[in-house]
Amino acid sequence: MKIFIAGHNGLVGSAIRRRLEKEDVSLLCVGRDRLDLMDQMATDLFFEANKPDVVIDAAAKVGGIHANNTYPADFIYQNLQIQNNIIHGAYKHKVKKLIFLGSICIYPKFAQQPIKEEYLLTSPLEPTNEPYAVSKIAGIKMCQSYYRQHGCDFFSLMPTNQYGPGDNLHLENSHVLAALLRKFHEAKKDNLKSVEVWGTGKAKREFQYVDDLADACAFGIENITADDVYGNGATHLNVGTGEEWAIEDLAKKIAQVVDYQGDITFETDKPEGVLRRVGDNSRINKLGWTHRYSLEEGLELTYNWYKKNHG
Repeated sequence: MKIFIAGHNGLVGSAIRRRLEKEDVSLLCVGRDRLDLMDQMATDLFFEANKPDVVIDAAAKVGGIHANNTYPADFIYQNLQIQNNIIHGAYKHKVKKLIFLGSICIYPKFAQQPIKEEYLLTSPLEPTNEPYAVSKIAGIKMCQSYYRQHGCDFFSLMPTNQYGPGDNLHLENSHVLAALLRKFHEAKKDNLKSVEVWGTGKAKREFQYVDDLADACAFGIENITADDVYGNGATHLNVGTGEEWAIEDLAKKIAQVVDYQGDITFETDKPEGVLRRVGDNSRINKLGWTHRYSLEEGLELTYNWYKKNHG
């Protein structure tokens, strides 16, 4: 079996690569210097030349609240372009299975919690990352449409907030957990008396160690079909832990892992997005997949990676 991992160098893609290297498969991993996924002709020629059996689309422009607010055009344009080229190329060249990866931010700002798949498109999105969310919703609908019209075994997995080795730890453009991990590490190194956290600290999020998502993708290749998803009335499947953490508690947990002894303060004038966001993962759990890593285990592994590579 030949598997093309689009975005294999990113946080998610590299975890999927590590996971699938344990299997008896042939992996296609091509860097941006050799394949520009925003180029439709180049992507089409890649599919024609390599003829993958399975595609996992982990290629995306991602970032936190600040990045989404600052570069909304980049987020919607680049993500639409990349996924359109991959999904249509997979159809055109008769790929047997495609798994499209999205994000829990696709759901309405005030969705009922925990969030079920059927809550998609029931009310307005969170404005701070709406362009990114719209692009991911388009990817879900594209996979579903190619299934309906052409019978393609294409479906979507919607992960919660990911973290782990290979994450972007930029203080402004990364996700909250990665940014906090770096903040606390540098505060400890520089003997700072306090660390500032965006928002009130009351917002709650679900965090997933990226190796769990990689495992879900491997499980999906072998055990999930588009019929399993759409035949049960869903448009996609949530993938997460079902556990939610207030940002204040997350900050304390990271301070503990880093062994930072100073104070934690909150910049209450900074945006923090929706106040609660946790997914209902019962559909994929019923199909046989569950997460393995606790937040504590994942943070320890991520911090060890960070110290080794950036500390």
